[in-house]
Amino acid sequence: MERISEMVSDNPVVIFSKSSCWVSHSIKSLLYGLGANLTVYDLDLITGGYEIEQALRPLGHSPTVPAVFIGGDFAGGAKEIVTLHVNGSLISKL
Repeated sequence: MERISEMVSDNPVVIFSKSSCWVSHSIKSLLYGLGANLTVYDLDLITGGYEIEQALRPLGHSPTVPAVFIGGDFAGGAKEIVTLHVNGSLISKL
């Protein structure tokens, strides 16, 4: 989890995803569309991606990707991000 903390601490919005995951793609598109300064880590394309994915498991959502961090804090997966968007609070978090 320390590596994840380091990866998210220096970036305003971070998403851990997989390049072939359509849900991850949809969440990335939503965040980009809202103007987020987004840092993307595609776990299937980076060294140590499997280990990072395993470290995301204790955050308690399944599947493990997409996993979105805003301001260094875990904001949730796709369901949570869409819920924040629908209730109007996502933009203020970004």
